Amino acid sequence: MMDDKLLEEILDPITEELLSEIKRTTTSRVTSQTKIKRATSQLSSVEARKKHDPLYQQMIKYRDLYFKYRELVHKKYSSRVRSRARR
Repeated sequence: MMDDKLLEEILDPITEELLSEIKRTTTSRVTSQTKIKRATSQLSSVEARKKHDPLYQQMIKYRDLYFKYRELVHKKYSSRVRSRARR
């Protein structure tokens, strides 16, 4: 288990970055548990990437496929729904 001081040193820059992004985009409050959860999620991805984890590779693959297919759907239907979007 990591020492609390070491964990805090690792999480501080990440939580500061998250907080600065939040301050620019919204005024909602974020609890410390939420900050830790977000930082843990981000650090997990970083660690998996460093270790060349196959699960990470699959995650990236499917994320890229999602964006690809989302773009295809947008291209196909954008002209049809543009008038509804303007209402």
